[in-house]
Amino acid sequence: MKKNKVAAAAAKIKETFKYFDYRIFIVYLLLMTIGVIAVYSASSEILLINGFKATVYGQKQLIYAFFGVVICLACYSINLDYLRRGKRLLWLVIAVWILLIYVIIFGQAVNGAKGWIDIGPVNIQPLELAKLVLILYLARMLSKADGYLVHGKIISRLLPSALIAGFTMFWVMIEPDFGGTAILFCLVLIMYSVSGIPTGYALLSLIGITILVVGGFSLIVAWNPSFLQDVYVYKRFIAFLHPFKTAANEGAQLVNSYYAIHNGGLFGLGLGSSIQKRGYLPEPYTDFILSIITEEVGSLGALVVLGLLFYLMILIMERGVKAQSQYSTLICFGVTAIIFFQTLFNVGAVLGLMPITGVTLPFISYGGSSLWVLSAAVGLVLNVTAEERIRQEARVADEY
Repeated sequence: MKKNKVAAAAAKIKETFKYFDYRIFIVYLLLMTIGVIAVYSASSEILLINGFKATVYGQKQLIYAFFGVVICLACYSINLDYLRRGKRLLWLVIAVWILLIYVIIFGQAVNGAKGWIDIGPVNIQPLELAKLVLILYLARMLSKADGYLVHGKIISRLLPSALIAGFTMFWVMIEPDFGGTAILFCLVLIMYSVSGIPTGYALLSLIGITILVVGGFSLIVAWNPSFLQDVYVYKRFIAFLHPFKTAANEGAQLVNSYYAIHNGGLFGLGLGSSIQKRGYLPEPYTDFILSIITEEVGSLGALVVLGLLFYLMILIMERGVKAQSQYSTLICFGVTAIIFFQTLFNVGAVLGLMPITGVTLPFISYGGSSLWVLSAAVGLVLNVTAEERIRQEARVADEY
């Protein structure tokens, strides 16, 4: 009897993972493993200096990674029809809005922004949840509008989803979290472009907004108003323009990031041998962890990490291109957009090519919220990929 139960359970597991995309999953696991090692190395010195055990953050990141895998597999196993229901998605959007508003009203400001809700030992960042919920909502709404996005009907078809996306970005912007707002905007733009909207509309929107943003910042910098001098976000922008002039305060992260990258050279000082993590580079295990990776394993080592991230993006995007379902395509491109723009904003800040926005490096930087949401996103990609393979297998069977 027990043998029959074990055999039945084994057969069920085998059937569940018959269509599992192991390539995506292995790259995902590799990135998280690198993240755990990097967080331990980047945080150990500063923890010892402050009288804590060197392994505290490394152990926490390992726990976050473990639960990330659980979340990933749970999202792979869930019935996607459950997530396609419009009313359920709308309730999810409203729940995210409530969390964002709660953070704005009751959250404590960290580095000039209110972005976290403390739940015991874990800090939840509603922005991360907003990314995933927005992907699910837009994938549902835009796939439903597939074939109807023609001249004369585009505005009426896209207006409901545009309002939902707009309000979500608004709540994030007034935290204020401009990096998060920019990522949400880029995510929406990519998903709209993939949905079948005429290319001219997407390009005009992108060009128009770019002109507004660049022009707006240029005017503010030229004006340099006195009432903005003590605003944290503005000081970070000035630090981006003049890092060495502001090295004693807001420019410290960027200047020490330059030192770390310079110290690392091509091959690095050796794992665990970073100088800048010893109290020079503030919070080296979060959004500037790539600087420490570069210092310890060199530019070549950092390129391997970025290469794995881009390989994961290529795999996910490839699945989206090959998908027969518009819903599957939108999910894959939405997840790729999150990983790509988070990587772009993080690397841009580390190299001094973009203002520092506090955006973490996907799967690598310390923290639970981002890692868990990205794990859920990878799980959804694995789910839609499996669904596509089942659909393709059934189509081939019908032909014969």
